[in-house]
Amino acid sequence: MNATTPMPSAGAAPQTPTQPGRLVIDAPTRMFHWLFALSFLGAYLTADGERWRLLHVTLGYTMAGLLGFRVLYGLFGPHQARLGLLWRKLSGVPLWLKSLPAATALSDINWRQGQNLLMALAVLALLVMVVPLTFSGYGTYNDWGDFLGGDWLEEVHGFLGETMLLVVLAHLALITVLSVVRRHNQAATMFTGRTAGPGPNLVQKNRVWLAILLLAAVLAYGSWEWQQSPDGLLSAKALSSLSAGSDRHRDHDDD
Repeated sequence: MNATTPMPSAGAAPQTPTQPGRLVIDAPTRMFHWLFALSFLGAYLTADGERWRLLHVTLGYTMAGLLGFRVLYGLFGPHQARLGLLWRKLSGVPLWLKSLPAATALSDINWRQGQNLLMALAVLALLVMVVPLTFSGYGTYNDWGDFLGGDWLEEVHGFLGETMLLVVLAHLALITVLSVVRRHNQAATMFTGRTAGPGPNLVQKNRVWLAILLLAAVLAYGSWEWQQSPDGLLSAKALSSLSAGSDRHRDHDDD
């Protein structure tokens, strides 16, 4: 028996496969973003106390290494990952600011461009701040401040860390606002690399292998630091406090 394919009715719309969206961010850029974010979060949470110091320092060095990767990838990587695109986007700030006095109504302002400029400015600030943050942290760890007396270098490091946290929170707030205004989860693109809408893919090669290599390098560095430290990255006091905290939480649940 011959199988026949049913013909669509005259008024039926042609069915097209669901499109996953355009690929606009490649895998190495996304891997860098999340490793960088997790490293900063971990470094900030372990900033206080001697017992967390080695883990804090390792995460700080990891951020510096990730920044080095991003700079190299932004200079020699594919077109859509170039740092020059970020710089060209920021070069439109003076022109956008000049257009504000000429606007006779709020609807005349190019808010979308302003939002994109703020996003680019936040990203650039996060990248730039890693340099003085890591440098001051290295100096604090090696007691450079003792040569001039006082804890001024440690205070500078703490101030830079708090400032970077404010930039991170502003970045997250901006993403939230844009998600509400544009009715689309702006953070989802950094997970999937794709965005909805017509048009060609900006990313021609996803380079998953490079993202995996970057993750492996970060894990290998953390493992190496762990092995180099006599007591590991967490002191015995830190481990005991974590164990005690988990025991207290378990006892509270039992009650």
